[in-house]
Amino acid sequence: MSPDHREHPRAPIELKVDYKKLNSFFADYTKNISKGGTFIKTRKTLPVGTRFLFRLAVPGRAAPFELNGDVVHASASGDEPGMGIRFVWADELERIEFERVVEQLMEASLGPHVTHNLLKVGQDR
Repeated sequence: MSPDHREHPRAPIELKVDYKKLNSFFADYTKNISKGGTFIKTRKTLPVGTRFLFRLAVPGRAAPFELNGDVVHASASGDEPGMGIRFVWADELERIEFERVVEQLMEASLGPHVTHNLLKVGQDR
């Protein structure tokens, strides 16, 4: 899927991600993030369709977010190996808090004007 068809615009933000696969723990990094999902840079991908729990460390926040996600695409090889993850929310308040943090990260990374325009484009779809 091309970036133009995403429901939520993504920003190139690198955050530490911890998760478990087959009783082994891994630490990787995001390549980008949006309100709806993230791309985790890794050659240790999980199968498409896998739902898993992961921790996302956010600067300035005492504890990492514990999030559920579904693997929507994965490639362990190529120029950009990794997994596309769609967030799965059980709690609406947690989703709202997380989306607020993502907006703050985008603003810190891209600046307020670019972030506003990027999020506005995402709302127009």
